[in-house]
Amino acid sequence: MSDKMVAKKIAQRQPMPEQEPYVRIRNFEEVPLGYDLETAIAEASRCLQCKKPECVKGCPVNVDIPGFINLIVKKDLSKAIRLIWETNSLPAVCGRVCPQEIQCEGSCILAKKGEPIAIGNLERFVADYERMHGTGKLPPKHPPTGKRVAVVGSGPAGLTVAGDLIRKGHDVTIFEALHKPGGVLMYGIPEFRLPKEIVLSEVAFLERMGVKIECNVVVGKTVSIDELFEQGYNAIFLGIGAGLPNFLNIPGESLIGVLSANEYLTRTNLMKAYRFPEYDTPIPRGKNVVVIGGGNVAMDSARTAIRLGAERVIVIYRRSRQEMPARQAEIHHAEEEGIEFYFLTNPIEYIGDNNGRLVGIKCQKMQLGEPDDTGRRKPIPVKGSEFTIECDLAIVAIGTRANPILTQSTPDIKLNKWGYIIADPETGKTTKRGVWAGGDIVTGSATVILAAGAGRKASKSIHNYLTWGW
Repeated sequence: MSDKMVAKKIAQRQPMPEQEPYVRIRNFEEVPLGYDLETAIAEASRCLQCKKPECVKGCPVNVDIPGFINLIVKKDLSKAIRLIWETNSLPAVCGRVCPQEIQCEGSCILAKKGEPIAIGNLERFVADYERMHGTGKLPPKHPPTGKRVAVVGSGPAGLTVAGDLIRKGHDVTIFEALHKPGGVLMYGIPEFRLPKEIVLSEVAFLERMGVKIECNVVVGKTVSIDELFEQGYNAIFLGIGAGLPNFLNIPGESLIGVLSANEYLTRTNLMKAYRFPEYDTPIPRGKNVVVIGGGNVAMDSARTAIRLGAERVIVIYRRSRQEMPARQAEIHHAEEEGIEFYFLTNPIEYIGDNNGRLVGIKCQKMQLGEPDDTGRRKPIPVKGSEFTIECDLAIVAIGTRANPILTQSTPDIKLNKWGYIIADPETGKTTKRGVWAGGDIVTGSATVILAAGAGRKASKSIHNYLTWGW
């Protein structure tokens, strides 16, 4: 292909239509509106169909990206979704929330001279088209093996394992601690970024495939791992996430008006607080809100606060914009929505009134030093730079850690010093025979697609175990 032809393809990336910022900050409806068929075909036509596609290598679940994109060009959308399903059970979710810019799209050869193929937008389009216009025909399944698998947790890792193994002919039951399946997809990611009907549709697809789901079951309390084996399960996968919030441990943390992003988002998303009084879920609604952190959870919290009526929302992050771990699209959307950013800023004390309510945060300016263990430059306090931000609500979004409920009840599953499960990175095998683990409970807080990738590796290992033994 000539440079002129490549340049022509590069120049025509199709933008995603979106709600205007002044409209969307007053609702919780999805911000990106999705491609129509004509736009999707135009974008898919830009693909160079590389003989050695780097985009596939950049995808944690190795979706055949050129393959499904070529099928879009041919308008064979039914075959396109079935090709995606071979490696990804959650395409409508992944198309919306994956950090494509650092994975598949970041590896696209077109990115070297212009804009990469909008792989995430196309994956979303194919999945949405199937949901709205598809035949409903399910992918093929292997004959029943008679083997039973228990999947603990219905987040992206657990759903991926369930989807893979049900196709292999195994009997799969998911145990979910909350009252609805979906894990972090339901309680952590807001409606405007990932509509819950999309999550429930992906879950319903797995149920149609034969996956059984039992909610309100806290494995480690309601039933133990050993009891699941006694009930006849041949293998168990643990995809329980890392849902225990971190705090700053600075003075004033017990003031009224300081809460974790976990609680704030769970009340909003899973418990529908944004639809009060239709849903009787109380939630603090601050006028001046500060969100502490720089990841996707911080962006979700800040953008939720503005939709719940905050007059001013400030994100405090102790490094610069360049080091922020949030998706660039989420940072961009937050900026469009009027959210302010205080970079190189670190909270050192919460300030309260005589009634024990938050009225401000004392902060200190930072400067970047040498890189730390994460590879990012370490923030160093600047002496004499303290200042105060007035606020009546502070949302702490600085990451999570492992919840010990299950692991404390299963002492033969070894943990690392942070309380995460030790598992083989290539297979997901834990130190307990017949038990696998993957996702945030192994790696710590990460992305949806990385959890799904861990689930894919574990499902292969579990299938081999059920077929040939440990």
